[in-house]
Amino acid sequence: MVITEERIEQALRTLAPVMRRTPMVASRALSDSCGHDVWLKCENLQRTGSFKPRGAYLRIAGLSDEQRARGVVAASAGNHAQGVAWSATTLGIASRVYMPIGASLPKIAATRAYGAEVVLEGEYIDESLTAAHVYAEETGAELIHPFDHEDIVTGQATVGVEICDQMPAVGTVLVPLGGGGLLAGVATAIKLRRPEVRVIGVQAAEAAAWPASLDAGAPVKLATMNTMADGIAVAMPGAVPFAQVSELVDEVVTVSEDAISRALLLLLERAKLIVEPAGATAVAALMEHTDLRLDGQVCAVLSGGNVDPLLLTHITTHGLQAAGRYLTVSVNVPDRPGGLSALLELLRDQGASVVDVIHSRVAGELRLGEVQVTVSLETRGPEHQVALRRALVDAGYLAGE
Repeated sequence: MVITEERIEQALRTLAPVMRRTPMVASRALSDSCGHDVWLKCENLQRTGSFKPRGAYLRIAGLSDEQRARGVVAASAGNHAQGVAWSATTLGIASRVYMPIGASLPKIAATRAYGAEVVLEGEYIDESLTAAHVYAEETGAELIHPFDHEDIVTGQATVGVEICDQMPAVGTVLVPLGGGGLLAGVATAIKLRRPEVRVIGVQAAEAAAWPASLDAGAPVKLATMNTMADGIAVAMPGAVPFAQVSELVDEVVTVSEDAISRALLLLLERAKLIVEPAGATAVAALMEHTDLRLDGQVCAVLSGGNVDPLLLTHITTHGLQAAGRYLTVSVNVPDRPGGLSALLELLRDQGASVVDVIHSRVAGELRLGEVQVTVSLETRGPEHQVALRRALVDAGYLAGE
């Protein structure tokens, strides 16, 4: 192992004065659905809203006086940016962070508030990272990579130590997976203490570089990515975490965008926790993979909670749709008094709650004397939606299938 027990113990001593020991929260909803006791490791409640300061602080704290004098530089779309900015400022070191032009405004503002100079560069994080490399070469600033460094992985390993301490009977741990720093660290710490514990990495299916990389035996770069889980949208695993993950992790699974949004909604409604899409992937795996092998008590790591409020609104709506809680239908009704009210009365009788109504006389394929009505509804689940559609078919509003 590259990351040793001694290095992890030193990291614990270094981080103890500045990091929070994040809570472990039981989830009855997930426990009932999985048949195992499920607990949530709440790194969304860590300083800066994610696990990232653990590795960033350890890495920056280990710099020499000469390196500190030249400052540090990083590239990130959000969580690593904030972790580096907070860590550098806490240690009295200047920091510059390159962020994509499309990075969310709250994350940009938070990074600046933590004390970093923020430079918007490139459309994607790869371009921001290239700019950070150029700046480091030109100025001598120390590049703080988000996951591909032994100190970063060692810092993240302290999450695994806390899990073992807080859950002595833990049998399975699920960890969000992007570049691999968090999973590599957690797997190392857990396997050193409890080698029988299953460790599972979870990637978004639309940004899953790890399955192909593990099959190839070396990091493989993805050509494209398209996921709401921007915190783990990494095109290629890092070399340092790849060595740890390939040796120690028992399984890597992927989850759909629907599963991620449903997981985020469950955490918001049932656990009262705000979690970003990347941070909810471990929970998404428990919800989507009903055949997943789980041993003993289960821990799902919530890796972060930094989500743009506007994005949260969109994702919540997506989650409601995926869970059968939100339905939009378009029907043609007679364009005469009482035509709309008859439709609304039918929906009321079926127990649906109307969210929005759009009434149009210029929609396509309307016959003379008809109007198109598009209704958005809150529903009680997939079975309720089936009953609603059946009632609309029976009343002549929709064609039968």
